[in-house]
Amino acid sequence: MKKDIQIPEVNDVYIAVVKEYNTTYKTEDWNAYIINDKDVDLEMVIIVTNGFNETKITSTFRKKIDKLPKKSYAKIELLQEALFALNNQFKVSFFEGNSMFDKTYTFRKNTINEKALQPIPLMDVRGVLVK
Repeated sequence: MKKDIQIPEVNDVYIAVVKEYNTTYKTEDWNAYIINDKDVDLEMVIIVTNGFNETKITSTFRKKIDKLPKKSYAKIELLQEALFALNNQFKVSFFEGNSMFDKTYTFRKNTINEKALQPIPLMDVRGVLVK
């Protein structure tokens, strides 16, 4: 029966961590975003995140987005810099049409930093991207 289950490959959906100025608190914050670079809307997007290493695991954070329009992005969460010493995992599930898609994105420990900044699709900012 397992051989009959078709799991489609996820393309053009990314997770980015971006350093941004917070005008309210006048701080530089790292925020995680989901990016939909597809030409179709994503529906019922569920994101489950946590950080971990060999000896520690953070609490689990869950976020639901009813609809993520095509060629758009949405903020997932604020990340504290102390978490960058851990692997940060984002499990993303969504519907595209009548098909369910699922992918796990992982930022390996210490890969989120100023030296790793690159242009982020659709956002016109620099950050760290996982495809």
